[in-house]
Amino acid sequence: MSRRWVGAVASLVLAGLGGTRGEAETPETLAAQVRAREVAFAQTMADRDHAAFATFVSEEALFLGATVLRGREAVAAGWKAFFDDPEAPFSWEPERVEVIDSGMLAISTGPVRNPEGERVGTFNSTWRLEDDGEWRVILDIGCP
Repeated sequence: MSRRWVGAVASLVLAGLGGTRGEAETPETLAAQVRAREVAFAQTMADRDHAAFATFVSEEALFLGATVLRGREAVAAGWKAFFDDPEAPFSWEPERVEVIDSGMLAISTGPVRNPEGERVGTFNSTWRLEDDGEWRVILDIGCP
């Protein structure tokens, strides 16, 4: 049975039951959850915690940069060098977070700053609410 088919059936069942999210999980509430995850994700860089960084990345992630990194292992390996020095080479923070109406995907975007605090780029991350109930980055790309 394909994941897509299982997901479609689950969506129909949840719709028939009125959903399991509850009334409190509005788009604003979900956006606040994603914002908190993005802030915690960025904190892994500040804390120099590469292992924690990897836990925020989906198994199916696609990170676009000078090369394309496919999957959590490739992203973790590709970003390892950013965690080697005692000081973080950059930081980021969400400026804007939006969640689609189904509550399953979100976009987070904001500035990337050098160690002096100067804005050097913008990140764009797509977050997915995964089966275990955690938001993880599924797509990521930065730009100058």
